[in-house]
Amino acid sequence: MTSPNLSEIVTTTLRNRTGKLADNMTKNIALLNRMNKRGTVKPVSGGRTIVQELNYADNVTYQRYSGYEVLNISPSDVFTAAEFDWKQAAVNVTISGLEGDVINTGPEAIIDLLASRISNAEDTMRNGLWADLYSNGTASGGKQIGGLQLLVADDPTTGIVGGINRATWDFWQNQKFQTTSDGGSAASAANIQGFMNSLYLKCVRGNDKPDLILADINYYQFYLNSLQAIQRITSDEMGQAGFTSLKFMDADVVLDGFASGAAGVAGGSAGGCPTNHMYMLNTKYIHWRPHRNRNIVPLDSVNSINQDAMVKPIVWAGNMTLSNAFLQGVLFQS
Repeated sequence: MTSPNLSEIVTTTLRNRTGKLADNMTKNIALLNRMNKRGTVKPVSGGRTIVQELNYADNVTYQRYSGYEVLNISPSDVFTAAEFDWKQAAVNVTISGLEGDVINTGPEAIIDLLASRISNAEDTMRNGLWADLYSNGTASGGKQIGGLQLLVADDPTTGIVGGINRATWDFWQNQKFQTTSDGGSAASAANIQGFMNSLYLKCVRGNDKPDLILADINYYQFYLNSLQAIQRITSDEMGQAGFTSLKFMDADVVLDGFASGAAGVAGGSAGGCPTNHMYMLNTKYIHWRPHRNRNIVPLDSVNSINQDAMVKPIVWAGNMTLSNAFLQGVLFQS
């Protein structure tokens, strides 16, 4: 069992580092960055599920009248709620007694060793949550966050999201544009802007409109190649945050995916935004809901009963939720 002194060094170091981790997560993931600016990163204090209130219908008492005509005072059922399950994620930082008490002697040496391992844990947590933001929520037996492939689905007429059946309730169906069936051909630099126009117009309601467009490398490159040099207007906000981005209408277009075989990608698989996909999002209605006490924080150290080693878990709990599906859209080629 590792020494109490080592345990205190590990605990203190992790507290100092993980206090900034949740903030670093929102700074380094485009969707979370935008949700943070829109005020839709809202921690939850607890509950059996994560409840997301929905304004799903108009008040039925609107009427035109004249003089003493009787007004309609019928009650209107305009609110409901979606319920999202809790999802959890963890990364573990480990250190052995040999490393902590023998090889890396002295507090400074141990802290240097821990810093590299905590940095790796931060990267691992960020990459895992980034991947889950685009997921359909089925990985690991359904323990995964319900990401954009669930909330803004290629087939919005099927599936249950937040406990609401999309086949029954059309207000809960997002917009979609499939290039071959809705546009007549696969996407290219020649037609990408027309396809984007068609989807964008479906996602506009008055001054409610998409503010963030996330694209894989293929669709981002089609859009980039479709622009004349003078038209390549970049987003100051997203550019200053470090993201590769352009503008479409008033929305920021962000490259947030890489192709299979990209250098440095484990296993050579694609990552981030799914291949041949572009999400048009109104982030006013997309929410990041971490638990207030589990927003990427360290738990107590666990000492192995049969090894000279210590494990320090860093944990997260919550989910991504949706409060309006009708104003979200996806452009894709299946």
